[in-house]
Formats: sequence, C-alpha cells, structure tokens
Amino acid sequence: MDNNEKYIVCGGKRLRGEVEVLAAKNSVLPIIACCITVCGEVRLRNIEPLTDIKNMLLILKSLGGTYLFDGSDLIIDCRKLNKHSVSRDLTGMLRSSVFILGPLVSKFRRAEISYPGGCDIGLRPIDLHLDGLKNLGVSISENDEKIVCDGKGLHAGLVRLAFPSVGATENLIMAATLTEGTTVIHNAAAEPEIVDLQNFINAMGGSVHGAGTGTVIVDGVKTLHGGEYTPIGDRIVAGTYLIAGAMCGGKVTVRGVRSDRLLSLTEKLRAAGAGVTERTDGVTVESSGRLNMLRKVETQPYPGFPTDLQAPVSAMMACSKGRGYIIENLFENRFRHTVELNKMGADIVVCGRAATVRGCTLHSAEVMAEDLRGGAALVLAALKCEGTSTVSGLKHIDRGYYNLEEKITSLGGIIKRVENSCV
Repeated sequence: MDNNEKYIVCGGKRLRGEVEVLAAKNSVLPIIACCITVCGEVRLRNIEPLTDIKNMLLILKSLGGTYLFDGSDLIIDCRKLNKHSVSRDLTGMLRSSVFILGPLVSKFRRAEISYPGGCDIGLRPIDLHLDGLKNLGVSISENDEKIVCDGKGLHAGLVRLAFPSVGATENLIMAATLTEGTTVIHNAAAEPEIVDLQNFINAMGGSVHGAGTGTVIVDGVKTLHGGEYTPIGDRIVAGTYLIAGAMCGGKVTVRGVRSDRLLSLTEKLRAAGAGVTERTDGVTVESSGRLNMLRKVETQPYPGFPTDLQAPVSAMMACSKGRGYIIENLFENRFRHTVELNKMGADIVVCGRAATVRGCTLHSAEVMAEDLRGGAALVLAALKCEGTSTVSGLKHIDRGYYNLEEKITSLGGIIKRVENSCV
C-alpha cells in the first residue's frame, strides 16, 4: 500500500453492525522493541501488519533479529541480534524507532540511531527519553545527526520525568529491565499501553510494578525468556469507529477493547446526544446522526481525552449543532487536518493550540491526508456528508488502520480503495 492510492467514499449512509479491533499499535510497537531484550522466541497474538509495525520489524531485522507472521500471530526471535546501530533510512520512517534505545542499551550497553521520523504533528522532542537515560548512567552524544548512547555506566536509579511522556516512560522501563537493582520512575505516564508493556515484560520473566499509576518500579533481572502474549485491543481504532457511528447515525458495536479505557470518549458521545452502552469487551453507540456540539474538548494525558482522537472528534463536531472549542495540549501541529475539513464545508478556525468549531452541513470534496489521525478524520467526514468524496494520502492512514475500507464496508458504509491516477 502506498501513496498511489485513494479512497472513494459515497457518504450519507447510516452505519450498522459490529467490528472487532485487534492489538493496539501503540502497545505493539514498544513490545516489539522490547523483544530485543528477550532470550527466546516470542509469539504475539492478534497482530495486524500495519505499516508502522512492519517498519519496526524491519529495524529488528537490520539488527539481526528474525520475524514471521503466522496468520494473526507474529513470531519474533532476537537471540542472534548482533548490531546496536540503525540506519537513517529505517529510523526516518517511524517515530517509534526511538523505542529501541532503551532495549539496545540494556542488552548491548550501546545504541546508535538517527533522529526518528513519522507524522509531522509537532516537535515531539525526545529530550525526556535522553534525560531519563542519562539519569541511569548513560552517556549520550550526537554525531553526524546520530544519537549515540554509551551505556557502560548504566545503573538502576531514580528518574523524575518533567512531563508524563508515554514514550519516555516505556523507554526507561525497557532500559531498566535487565539492569541490576531497582529503578523508580516518578511522574510516569499512566496509559493502558504502558500497563501492557509491564505485563508483557512480566510474562517473559521480568519484574515491573506500578504501571498505570504515576510511579513505576522496575526490579532488574538477569534475563527474559520467550513466551506468548496477547496485547490489548486498540482503543484509538475503537474510538474512531464509535465516532463514525455517532456521526453517521445507526448502531455500531466495537468489540475487543475494555470499555473503561474509552471513558473519556464515551462521556463526550453521550454529551453529544448519542446513546452509549458499555460492555466488558466493548462499546455500542446508537445515534440519529443529529448531534449536539461539544462545548469543549481538551486533550490530556490518560485518563484525559486522548490526543489521538482529537482529529476524529473534530470531524464529529464540524457537523454538530452549535459552537464548540478544542484545545490541543500535547502536539502543536495537530490541527493540520482542519484545512482539509474546511474544504468539505467545515467552519473551523485555528489559533495556536486552540480551535473554534461552528457546526454546519458538510459537503463532498477532494481532500488529502497529511497525518494518521487527521486522515481518519477526513474519512469520517466523507462518510457523513452526501455525495462522493476522495481521500488521498492513504500511506498515513495505513500506519494505524488496517483494511479500514473493509471494516467500514462491513458496517454499511460505501468506501473503495482505488489507484490514484493523478499521481
């Protein structure tokens, strides 16, 4: 799948049915990186071959690891890893390539990577990752745009993060896993994906406690063994389908994710006038498609409203009744999709990290996705409005949504992936 494809979306259809989400991309990526520290074969279940996941696997392969897909199982073996350096062409494709720093330092006491790539949604500095590693005795320098980590002095210790960064928390957990002694991380991020990383490490013989709270404790072990593990379901993908159901009207059930991990979204859906039924393994949303405007959506670290759902919910607000506001506290460039939404008739005015949304009737248009979640928002808007829209830039959407068109079609939406003859 590449950027020579686009979606043709015939909107205005109600959505009805069930979809199941599989393993969360934001869990799987650090878990794949953590396999670097495992002495044995790892089988991960319910994995979709998303672009980001395939790129992380290419990084493992470049280091000497092996992997293969067995249906929806992913089998990884890093016992023959023999390198600690990753080339720029690999790290440039994936922001999450930074996750390999902690595991490489833990395993080899050395790591070299170029600055990570990924979606252009803001600066997303990795200073918190590097400062945390320095607190654990790692010497860090830059050489020819590479980050060079010398971990000969790696030791357990106390780290207090200046901000509860998900990636930094995960990187430090992985760096400490094979480091003798007890490492304590204060002001740690509390996202469910961090709990998932903790549970994976413990299933492989590690000793991590406190994930999901502001303090994570890692007791270093000598080795991790292989095993099987099923990551949690993707709450962001689940949320996207729920928002689609609320926008378009009908009744949509999403299974495969715990409903308590979607509370910040389901609260908003109820406020907009949709009916929400929470189940142990999922959520059902029922809607007329005529929604009330959310007065304010403000992104926050978990358990607050997730920044990854800000773009999809902005599409919902664009076709709701009234005026509302969005405040983006995490990434300064995460309103780029609003320019494309406005081509569809939306009335969104952005000022810095805030946006004012005046609800109106959307119309079909040709739009371009420029990042992952913004691309999903454009698909939702195209499904809502009458007429036929085209959404280009599918390489971004493919990073986090696997066969999105098949899931939408199963719900009664009309969407087709075609070759983009304009490219």
